[in-house]
Amino acid sequence: QVQLVESGGGLVQAGGSLRLSCAASGRTFSTYAMGWFRQAPGKEREFVSLISSTGVLKSYAESVKGRFTISRNNAKNTMYLQMNSLKPEDTAVYYCAASRSYSTAQKDYDYWGQGTQVTVSS
Repeated sequence: QVQLVESGGGLVQAGGSLRLSCAASGRTFSTYAMGWFRQAPGKEREFVSLISSTGVLKSYAESVKGRFTISRNNAKNTMYLQMNSLKPEDTAVYYCAASRSYSTAQKDYDYWGQGTQVTVSS
């Protein structure tokens, strides 16, 4: 069992930055690939970024590539998402999730956090 808690969301102006954190419970964090997903009002939840269990492999949605950076610290059971050059279209609830496989598909994720709101004003 893995419990995930996101933090770091908030209100920021366009062009600004935020860093999201995802803290995991349990001793198996380092065995999971971790992902960030987001859901904007009235839209389906979508993939944002993914990092392998060791942190070597990383993937990004085209819409955030070059602006967002995913990372993890297995010693601290924590994953991060550094978001720069934020745009109003980045406004969404951001979720972290854990998966046994390196996958962008939501169905492959076993554990989810409760989400943190990110709002980018124009």
